[in-house]
Amino acid sequence: MFKGLFTTLREWVRKPVTVSYPEQKRPVKARFKGRHVLRRYDNGLEKCIGCSLCAAACPADAIFVEAAENTDDERYSPGERYARVYEINMLRCIFCGFCEDACPTEAIQLGDVYELSFTDRSAAIYTKEMLIDPVPEGRQPTPQVTPPGVYTRSVPEMKDPQD
Repeated sequence: MFKGLFTTLREWVRKPVTVSYPEQKRPVKARFKGRHVLRRYDNGLEKCIGCSLCAAACPADAIFVEAAENTDDERYSPGERYARVYEINMLRCIFCGFCEDACPTEAIQLGDVYELSFTDRSAAIYTKEMLIDPVPEGRQPTPQVTPPGVYTRSVPEMKDPQD
């Protein structure tokens, strides 16, 4: 009986292992795979070029991508196409990271957000507007107007092709 009481008292004075979750959050590891994020270039253009390789690599068939053509008047990404519709069904996603590996422009990345809760099934479908990074400070939002023949990826100001 005294051995059990001694064990109880010893554990009572030790620092607790658990945390009070909503108030305290533990940092996640570097390789943690959380909620998806669609990235942008420094100039505000979207990195996603609408190639649908992420949807093809997804074993759970959780990603839907519908591409559209970029024009000089409406440019969303530096390539010929952009993702007009980008949706991820988070109820189907298994957070494997295959979409991140398959992306040639590193547009989709699994972040460190792990607090995902839904009140209904339609709230579990994350759209492009929910996933995309905000526009960097001082940059133009998409769609942007670009001069014909000018290809800008991360150049802050556009340059004249004749210079």
